[in-house]
Amino acid sequence: MHPLAAVRGVPRRTWLRWRFAYLVLLPTLILFTYLRVFPTAWAFVMSFFEWGLVKPAERFVGFDNYTTLLSDKNFTTALLNTTIFAFATTIFSVILAIALAAVLARVVRGRTGGLLELLYFAPVLVPMVPVTLGWREIFNYNHGVLNAFLGIFGITRVPWLSDPNMALVAVIILSVWKQVGYNMIILIVGMRAIPRVYEEAAAVDGASAWQRFRHVTMPLLAPVTLFVIVITTIASYNVFTQVYVLASDVQGAPGRLVPVIVYDLFQNGFRFFKMGYASAEAVYLFLIILVLTLIQFRFLRGSRA
Repeated sequence: MHPLAAVRGVPRRTWLRWRFAYLVLLPTLILFTYLRVFPTAWAFVMSFFEWGLVKPAERFVGFDNYTTLLSDKNFTTALLNTTIFAFATTIFSVILAIALAAVLARVVRGRTGGLLELLYFAPVLVPMVPVTLGWREIFNYNHGVLNAFLGIFGITRVPWLSDPNMALVAVIILSVWKQVGYNMIILIVGMRAIPRVYEEAAAVDGASAWQRFRHVTMPLLAPVTLFVIVITTIASYNVFTQVYVLASDVQGAPGRLVPVIVYDLFQNGFRFFKMGYASAEAVYLFLIILVLTLIQFRFLRGSRA
């Protein structure tokens, strides 16, 4: 069969361009499949076995790893902490990003606006480990800048890194600070792509600035907002570095104060060598993110309609 028979009606020049594009993308697709798709599929397979890291699969256990996880206190605690962290980080980072984007895209212009955008985006460019080490000093109980600032208002020192609840709050604060600049830049681009004629027409009809933002800008910005919410949720459920570096227990064990799913997965797989068990945990994480993403797409697209 002639190669063009499958795409009848498509001009030859267009078909050649498609073929060139796919040939250029082929090495990347092969690498992505090898590094992403294959390991993910293999994790699904391992989750049905009692599989050790340093020895081959011992026996097929079916869904035993999955059922055992549901009664595992470490997993349920990690799931709760991860969910609280993900929802708080997503909500605060998206709301702050929308507010900053609205100001920088519509109010502040010129060099001042560009400088502010750079300052807010700068944390995104810094690797997570040095950022977390810096924030660990800020949260220090005895000589941290944050407790010193709170002391100005008569607030007693907060045990940010020794109390489990406050450690979770500290990780949320750090993560929002790190994520908000990225979300802001994407939202600014989306806002600037909205034709001004819509807001001008609303202004002629007597709509206030808030009404224009609420009923004109936000509906037109919905696809960009959906993207920001989805990527922030996915990144938040995969939290590991800031918890591992920041939240150590009194013995100094990294990550023990605020266990999250990825940290618990890491412990099971690379400390206790229970790769089948850790793979089942990874599958649970994958399904949770998948379901939340589908819900977000359905809800936000439905609200647009």
